Amino acid sequence: MTTPVEISWFSALCDDDAEFLGTQDPAFLSSFEHCKTIVDAAEAGGFDNILLPSGYSLGIDPVAFASAVAPTVKTMRLLLAVRCGEMWPPQLARQIATLDQMLGGRLTVNIISSDMPGQAMESAPRYQRTLEAMDIIRTLLDGKPVDIDGEHYQMQLDPMRVGTVSGKCPPFYFGGMSPAAREVAAKAADVFLMWPDTKDKVQALVDDMKKRAAAHGRTLTFGYRVHVIVRETEEEARAHARHIMSKLDAAEGEKLRARALDAASEGVRRQAMMRDAADDDGFVEDNLWTGIGRARSGCGAAIVGNPDQVAAKLEMYREMGFSAFILSGYPHAQEADYFSRLVLPRIDHAPLTDARDT
Repeated sequence: MTTPVEISWFSALCDDDAEFLGTQDPAFLSSFEHCKTIVDAAEAGGFDNILLPSGYSLGIDPVAFASAVAPTVKTMRLLLAVRCGEMWPPQLARQIATLDQMLGGRLTVNIISSDMPGQAMESAPRYQRTLEAMDIIRTLLDGKPVDIDGEHYQMQLDPMRVGTVSGKCPPFYFGGMSPAAREVAAKAADVFLMWPDTKDKVQALVDDMKKRAAAHGRTLTFGYRVHVIVRETEEEARAHARHIMSKLDAAEGEKLRARALDAASEGVRRQAMMRDAADDDGFVEDNLWTGIGRARSGCGAAIVGNPDQVAAKLEMYREMGFSAFILSGYPHAQEADYFSRLVLPRIDHAPLTDARDT
């Protein structure tokens, strides 16, 4: 009997929704009403979790948004993205604890190793700062006193009065391709997230991260962040892929990719390499389409196909060791409905069990 996997969706808090990629329709720009519509669609569809992404210059704030929707989300978890460079760790720990209380213990956290707004830090010290921030947040949310004399943070603090429902820090989801990012994940993450890639590259990264975590006496859960387009037939799915790209101007696509703060990251470079290796239709391997990356930075590929093909692709990743999937599609509320009806009933899924509770 297989262990259930966590199936999550994505709410486009960072101005990342459209019917036609590369266009800016005001109806799809991030707002409380629009993003809540996506959250509501995901919960109605039976998803286990939903990522609330974060970008300093894009969209709306995920902490404020999460606090507004928490009372209305009854079963689904929230995966709150937090940019460590923008927030003081003890303050962030209090916000996380409060949100977890509001959700009845259903909060998870996506850690982003970000710069301070208006500043740019070299990769190595930035990741060291992120590691220290993760240690402070986890220690406080585990109900323990903080005593740290790090390169970036020096403090002694008693535990907070208000903690999480479980009395423990929620799971940290974390991703990154650079050696520095991988080491932070190996030392301090619970779920290592990766963007789509060819099967051999994905397996190599899983193997590398298992070795890195083992060197620190730890194990990791693996998560896969990918777009998806599913229709009753493969032809219909491919037609929708063409549809969402049909108004993209190449220069506008380049501008959209360049404006993201992660545009020069190792992970983004790898997504570009995949596009360069794809066939004339944008497919780099069976049912893995790289066209989406022409209009956005970050995660740049989609699983495209009929319900059998999409379910089989996800099953392949599960057999490779993945326990969590963060999916999205354009437009997000519409694609959440398609996936929840056509694929989700075929998958044995449930929220991740925190390994620290077993």
